Amino acid sequence: MARADSPGPEGQPLPEGGWSEEIVTLREAVVVPPDAPGFVQPAGVLAADGSYCAHGVLWRKYRPLNSAPAMPGEVTDRLPGRWLWGGVLWSHFGHFLVESTARLWALDRDTGHFDGILFMPRRAKVGETVRKYHQEFIGLMARDLPIRIAAEPLRVEELVVPGQGFGLGRITAGTQSYRDAIHRRFATSIAPEGPERLYISRSALGLRKGGLLGEERLEELLAAEGYVTFHPQQHSISVQIARYKAAKRIIAADGSAVHLFAIVGRADQPLAIVMRRQSTANNLLVSNVTHFCGAPPLEINALRTEWISARGKQASNRLSFGELDHPAIGRALAEAGFIGATDWPETTEEERQEMFRAKGLGRKGRFTEAPHHVRRRVQAMRAARRARKAAQAES
Repeated sequence: MARADSPGPEGQPLPEGGWSEEIVTLREAVVVPPDAPGFVQPAGVLAADGSYCAHGVLWRKYRPLNSAPAMPGEVTDRLPGRWLWGGVLWSHFGHFLVESTARLWALDRDTGHFDGILFMPRRAKVGETVRKYHQEFIGLMARDLPIRIAAEPLRVEELVVPGQGFGLGRITAGTQSYRDAIHRRFATSIAPEGPERLYISRSALGLRKGGLLGEERLEELLAAEGYVTFHPQQHSISVQIARYKAAKRIIAADGSAVHLFAIVGRADQPLAIVMRRQSTANNLLVSNVTHFCGAPPLEINALRTEWISARGKQASNRLSFGELDHPAIGRALAEAGFIGATDWPETTEEERQEMFRAKGLGRKGRFTEAPHHVRRRVQAMRAARRARKAAQAES
């Protein structure tokens, strides 16, 4: 049974080392991909004798997302050659960056020849699909190495299985081996190109991705301070990297794009992250930037409130919308030297209603205000009322 506090591969990977920096090599390994959806899936790497290779498991925080599968009755497909185990290939860009690249550090450790990188899909229905950005990213780390997806059980002549050097949890800091490999090998041929002041935006992502209410107004205020708005999803990974390398000051809406910046960013590039929701994911994002870039970002938590789905658990999640407090953001940025202005205006009620209409949030019953923001506002009103009464009593 997996134990989160164990130093071995039955416990979570740790940035300080341990199995997260170990490599296991298997001959005639069998890769068993998931055959059904589920948060934890029976899938992964089996040795020739059927034993489970725990080094090949994907962990997220305190739990493994893979469990030992049964050895298939018959494996007809065999992959000749020497292959690097890449683990789970995610379709989601952020999870791909943080979890699907977690074993590429071995390219810097093992100088032997690889015939390619072998992944298994997260979802069985995805099959052997490889997205363009998968190929581009891995090409910037390991030029000319092909990607192979095991969508069905597959026997591999030789499979090199590195530990998980990156991911979500304590391992978001990355192992030293992972960070060193990324800094030595990744995107070294891409030259800086772009503006010195950059705002990494979410405003063009659409309703299904969550985001920030009032972000378009934030973009206007930042443009007056010399910032150029950048929509990363509209560009190749190479263009994104060129922009991130060139910028001398970066402000970003929190999201997957910040993980890519962290991979190529430097300590002499001040970064401010405008958080869009209340989530422990914010801490992981900050940890990622701090350990990879060598300097902590400015974390701005300045929401008037947060709007969440009125259905289900009614809890903050990646689909939530944070309503920005522009004056508070302006003050935080000015105090940290990102901008000169300190008097950004409040959003009027008319402007708020227009933001709702523009984002498509105006339909009754679809979104509701997050309970913790409602409680905070009520507490503030009560505190203000008590203060007024106390002042009147003193006078």
